[in-house]
Amino acid sequence: MRSRPAIEKRFRLTRTGLFIAWAVISAVVVFGAVRSAGQRALAEVMQKAGETLAVQTETLSGVLDKYRLLPPLLSRQSSIRALFIRDAQGNAQALDARRTVEEIAGMSAALDVAFLFPDGEVLAHARGSFVRAGEGLPQLIEVARQGRLGRAALSLGGNQRTYAFSSGVRRDGKLIGVVVVYVDFYRVEAAWALSAQRIFVTDRNGTVFLANDPAWRLKPMSSLRKAGQPGSYLINGAFEERLDLTRRLPVLDWDLHVLANPTPVATARLSAASIATLACSLLGMIMLVALRRGEAAILRARSDRATALRLERVVRDRTRALSVTNRSLSREVDVRREAEDRLRKTQAELVQTAKLAALGQMSAALSHEFNQPLAAIRTYADNATRFLERGAASEVAGNLSRINSLVDRMAELSRTLLSFSRKPGATIGPVPFGTILEEALLLARPRARAAGVAIEVGDTVGGLLVQGGRIRLGQVFVNLVNNAIDALAKTRDGVVKIAARQVDDRVVVMVSDNGPGIAPEALGKVFDPFFTTKGVGEGIGVGLSIVDNIIRDFDGTIAVSNRPEGGACFTISLRGATGVEQPVEFSPGTTDRDVVA
Repeated sequence: MRSRPAIEKRFRLTRTGLFIAWAVISAVVVFGAVRSAGQRALAEVMQKAGETLAVQTETLSGVLDKYRLLPPLLSRQSSIRALFIRDAQGNAQALDARRTVEEIAGMSAALDVAFLFPDGEVLAHARGSFVRAGEGLPQLIEVARQGRLGRAALSLGGNQRTYAFSSGVRRDGKLIGVVVVYVDFYRVEAAWALSAQRIFVTDRNGTVFLANDPAWRLKPMSSLRKAGQPGSYLINGAFEERLDLTRRLPVLDWDLHVLANPTPVATARLSAASIATLACSLLGMIMLVALRRGEAAILRARSDRATALRLERVVRDRTRALSVTNRSLSREVDVRREAEDRLRKTQAELVQTAKLAALGQMSAALSHEFNQPLAAIRTYADNATRFLERGAASEVAGNLSRINSLVDRMAELSRTLLSFSRKPGATIGPVPFGTILEEALLLARPRARAAGVAIEVGDTVGGLLVQGGRIRLGQVFVNLVNNAIDALAKTRDGVVKIAARQVDDRVVVMVSDNGPGIAPEALGKVFDPFFTTKGVGEGIGVGLSIVDNIIRDFDGTIAVSNRPEGGACFTISLRGATGVEQPVEFSPGTTDRDVVA
């Protein structure tokens, strides 16, 4: 089996070879794409320029052919020949001739039309400066004298350019005059100006005769080309590369040029290069990712195989140790089960101890609660003896009735004490909240009276049912009321208020007082075990922890907060229950400050 460094070296060589192959193939692809795109773009540019060249060639030829035929046609008309006949005084019909040339020039849109005598004398002309300047007239008359169609490209500098055609007027075979028609190129150049391409005509000397750029007209081509670079032309004050398409006009001895802009070719090549490079790069990245994944899979498989072998050895080594550990763990599990059982028993005993501690705290007040009825019973019994001696039977019956009431009160108090001190069961079911609260207050009232604290119960308590255990719920409210009494022991006019209401399927109970409240830093700790704010020897801090655990056992919640007007408020939420409850009579709004006389 090969080692990991050897495999990685083989992978590096493979990656290097693939990279070289990718680079060569990418270069070939990019070169081919650039070349193909350039050829296509060049063909398209040349096609458009060729179409423009063909159209403008036909346009220029059509314009010149129209004016080329006009002089021979005019020279053969008898009305035109009659204009050259002189009278006896040697005068020709100059006025009629002037009117005729103006009509012909206006109808044909020629630059000018002129009638000349063979000696060069002007009979009439419509307009223009070429006739007045006499530019090219000798040549045109001489060719007409020979019986041929005369033609000449004429210019007076600036923007004055024309092409003139001439034809001789003969009578009885004798030359009596010459008709000259001057071509107007304004409309031709105006049409060329609409084209984005540079269009111009050069004569035999290489001078630009016609152009859609006024700056080029009547300038030699040598001044419009960059020296040593025939394809670079002066465009808008700077030399730019152009493609020159030329067509020869042999009859006129002119060359018609169309300069095509090669920028689309360069743009097409750049776009093709970018796209091809991007495609090759993307393909290379995909190949690289696939290769690296393959390498990672191979290395991972080898690593997994090596790990599996190591694990097999480790498993064999540790199986023996685990068998020993399992036996020791079994013994430890048994020990922990015994510890948990002891913990549960200790917790139950702690709850019972807390209840007994609460009974101990209430013992002084309860002794007073018992001593008062006993003293009253003794008084009523002594009175009954005296009434018997006197023979007042009706008064004896009244005293005995009062003694029975006091005995019932003491029996109810004793029964509640026995029920509270008994260990609670685990049964949970619907219980009347009013009954639970009345039993709890029966135990708490004596201590409240001794401390001068009033207990007020809301008027909605008697008709509520909750899910829970009767004895444990009683312990909750005994602890809460006793804590409130302790907080109010050093205050005057202390009041403990108990209110309850039904909210959907929950019963919300609030136990509040008007004492000093709980310090803000202690609000989050009051339910922690062994946390207390009382002095040393006054409490061990397990009462509220027991209350929290009991409420949680009944799927309820308890929270504590400080009231804005002063004092603490415990809010308890219990699951509501449905069932039949015997109503418990409370006196809402009354207090328990009264002491039995």
